[in-house]
Amino acid sequence: MGRRAKNKQDVPLPFELENKIEGKVTKKLNDRLKHEAIRAHKQREAALKQNKDSRRMQPPASPKDNERKRKRNTAPKPNKKITKPKVESEDEEEEDTPAAATILDEDAPVDGWDNAPIVSDSDGGIDSDSELESDEEAESADDNNADSSEEEFASAEDGSAAEAEIASVNEDSESDVSGSDSGSESETVTQKPLSLLSDESDEAESDDGIESYDEFDTDAEEDDDEAVTFRDMEKRSRKIDARRQMEAEMAELELETGEAVVEGERELFELPSEEQVELEKEAPLDLSQVQLRIQEIIRVLGNFAELRDETKSRNQYMSQLKRDMCYYYGYNEFLMDKLMDLFAVGEAIEFFEANEVARPVTIRTNTLKARRRDLAQSLINRGVNLDPIGKWTKVGLTIFDSQVPIGATPEYMAGHYMIQAASSFLPVVALAPQENEKVLDMSAAPGGKTTYCAALMKNTGMVVANDANREREKALVANVHRLGASNVVVCNYDGREFPKVMGGFDRVLLDAPCSGTGVISKDASVKVNKGPEDFIMLTRLQKELILSAIDSVNADSGTGGYIVYSTCSVTVDEDEAVVNYALRKRPNIKLVDTGLDFGRPGFTSFRGHSFHSSLALTRRFYPHTHNMDGFFVAKFQKLSNKVQVSEEQVVIPTGSGATTKQRKKKKGSHH
Repeated sequence: MGRRAKNKQDVPLPFELENKIEGKVTKKLNDRLKHEAIRAHKQREAALKQNKDSRRMQPPASPKDNERKRKRNTAPKPNKKITKPKVESEDEEEEDTPAAATILDEDAPVDGWDNAPIVSDSDGGIDSDSELESDEEAESADDNNADSSEEEFASAEDGSAAEAEIASVNEDSESDVSGSDSGSESETVTQKPLSLLSDESDEAESDDGIESYDEFDTDAEEDDDEAVTFRDMEKRSRKIDARRQMEAEMAELELETGEAVVEGERELFELPSEEQVELEKEAPLDLSQVQLRIQEIIRVLGNFAELRDETKSRNQYMSQLKRDMCYYYGYNEFLMDKLMDLFAVGEAIEFFEANEVARPVTIRTNTLKARRRDLAQSLINRGVNLDPIGKWTKVGLTIFDSQVPIGATPEYMAGHYMIQAASSFLPVVALAPQENEKVLDMSAAPGGKTTYCAALMKNTGMVVANDANREREKALVANVHRLGASNVVVCNYDGREFPKVMGGFDRVLLDAPCSGTGVISKDASVKVNKGPEDFIMLTRLQKELILSAIDSVNADSGTGGYIVYSTCSVTVDEDEAVVNYALRKRPNIKLVDTGLDFGRPGFTSFRGHSFHSSLALTRRFYPHTHNMDGFFVAKFQKLSNKVQVSEEQVVIPTGSGATTKQRKKKKGSHH
């Protein structure tokens, strides 16, 4: 970086004052030459912008220019070639600019233009007065040219040649470079530094306050077709920030205006008439039109007081919304009513959308044979992209993508892991079986929860795996053998036959058969094949099974006495209603905390029905909030093996068909 002059002048001195200066080229004279060069360069740039598409040959030089050239070329110039881009005429090469005008000695060295010494009076060179007079003539010529800039500087080749000549001289120079401000601060000027020819007498004159200096050597950054310099960078930055802020405000205003226009158009939405509804049953609308109408109805329901049609009730909007959603998502009307009652309108849409997307593939590490860290590393080496499921489980892994079939790896065949939904981890985590306990899994197939219990018990104690479906038990037995669960006993009974078949368990796990409304993403047939009769049958079966599970537990167990009830359904009929029924039928049990620190609490009241307050301890899981299958988990603790109904009646539960024993009163003796 060169030195800057401390006494730069924004405006050059008049020639009357410059005529008094004799000797070599001074700082003031150089500033004047620099000013002229910049002015000529600005004129050429303006002409270049106006005539970029039409290029003409350079006009011939005027007699004044020829006379000026003859006077300035009294000293011989070295044979130095100047590289100029796109020169088509020899006249353009011969043209000189005022910025390159310097007075050279006759015995200039032949090794370069920039090494020529400056002429002084003592050397008997050219008189300064004659040189300044020639500059006065050049200035008047330039003033005349400025008045007719559009005609004389129309050629793009002229501007390019002059700019290349100035740049070439500056590149070859080894002396200091001087520069000055181009004028007012409101106008940015591209400054081309000029090389001053140095001499030994420069040091003597620098004492008088005149110094040579270098212009800032930076790469110009184009912005709005003008170069950016350090001098105006801060001002340009402020302008850019102000422009961006204004654009952002305009964009925001435009967005608000557009929303207001759209809002005004949306206010015209009206529900279809009964005739239109009948016509749509025969000729259904396009899905995009149905989706748009769903969005419109949701918008109206969100601000019903202001956007409603006064002739329509809220029930009419809800009825139309359910019809459209049944058609759009493919549900029957009965199941749509069941599911819509669970959520607000906006959340219901999220639930139905989540059911259209498959849940992530998850696996459970079999801790009887492997550790999760080692298993994860082995699968990663096989090209599997995975991550832990969450902090709530220490054995689960989520599989994002795999280059190999995840159900056919050597690790899978060796029983190091089980492909299992994350939601099916939850009932086993809530049950928390301990070593050397006696555990019953009433609906065990295909064996994911059974083998998880065996792993937590470290193959101690006994796990009775029961399932009523003999075909499903084949997969159960295969998984038990593959995962090395040696403490599992498989049986095939109707769960309602317990505890007559076997009882006295420390813990019982009942993952009851259900409608599957929480796993619609896996089985889309649930949308249409579940009706009122299915729910009546399923809820009756669930109530019988939960009573059998409660009666199969030994309340006197030192470590257990717990029952976990779970379903892969989200309907209240199969979840809270069944649990509330069990609390009423078995007063010797109570709900306890599940041990799951996430999930939503169960309903204590629903659509006018009130449940036991302890149902808040149960947990609900939804696909749109927890990214797993819909699930319900409740945990009971059995307090006593007998139920005291009244002072005269004691119930000894024996499953779904409980027996009743009546105490006999002692008869008094007769005397």
